[in-house]
Amino acid sequence: MKLTNYFLAAAAAAVLAGGCGNGSSSSAGSSLSGDVKIDGSGTVYPIGAALTELVAEEFPRLRISVGASGTGAGFKKFIAGETDISNASRPIKDGEIDSLSEKGIEFIEIPIAFDGLTVIVNPGNSWVDSLTVEQLNKIWDKDSTVSLWSDVDPSFPNAEINLYGPTSAHGTYEYFNEAVNGDAENTRQDYSQSAEYNALIQGVSSDENALGYIGFAYVESNKDKIKILGIDSGSGPIKPTSETIQSGTYSPLSRPLLMYVRADALDKPQVAGFLDYALNNADAAVEAAKYVPLPKSTYGLALERIHNKVTGSVIKDAEPGEPLDSILK
Repeated sequence: MKLTNYFLAAAAAAVLAGGCGNGSSSSAGSSLSGDVKIDGSGTVYPIGAALTELVAEEFPRLRISVGASGTGAGFKKFIAGETDISNASRPIKDGEIDSLSEKGIEFIEIPIAFDGLTVIVNPGNSWVDSLTVEQLNKIWDKDSTVSLWSDVDPSFPNAEINLYGPTSAHGTYEYFNEAVNGDAENTRQDYSQSAEYNALIQGVSSDENALGYIGFAYVESNKDKIKILGIDSGSGPIKPTSETIQSGTYSPLSRPLLMYVRADALDKPQVAGFLDYALNNADAAVEAAKYVPLPKSTYGLALERIHNKVTGSVIKDAEPGEPLDSILK
């Protein structure tokens, strides 16, 4: 739970002055061209797609590919040298760092946005508007015996509860399990799993007894198909919004979204130029993707890490309560 606790405090401390400024990396010129290969988190994919569209307007000769194979699968491609940038909805693991080190690959870690994992039910569900973290744990723990809605709360119907969620290839899966069940791998397996987030939305929207979880951006664009639940971590139910995610009051399911860059990929002008322009204009792309932007000061510090090739992970072992800007410094 270390990362979860840290991020809530970091988000709450995010109202900071300063920034990296807007505008393009004009020194690269419109002649900037070449391939930029990105893969990884399906949650971060909409941000990557929005950044790609934004950068393409400025540098039309760049060829940017963005995949959505999942955080874990994306890191495998990153380790294999198949991508320049790996999107992630959870911090890199020690084993992944070890695999990169064995191949002599250094990486740079940068945050790109805030997200709030969102618990959803079918719009026809009239009996639940919120759940406590304890109830979520009761439902999703690997030793759970919950099979009916009434097992969660006696006031709920004596009807089967049908669960929907992402596969283990996704960082969303690991972050939710860490926040709710205390361990990234602790979850029951008898639920409808999908590698595609739109498929999860479809499943919940067509099943009155459904309960699932998904990234905030996918919910924002499908509000007419699902019902968002409030989450009570001890201070009353709170629903995810841009304001509650950034302030940290949506607890404990707020999290950072990340990008990992191969240090040697920065020797390619097209990769360096893409990142420079992307981070200078990230807030617009993040908002377009329906996520929550970081403060401009944080994007500025991320850009400094890129320019100075500051390698390694600082977010993975962050202490609870440590502000994000302090960590990046």
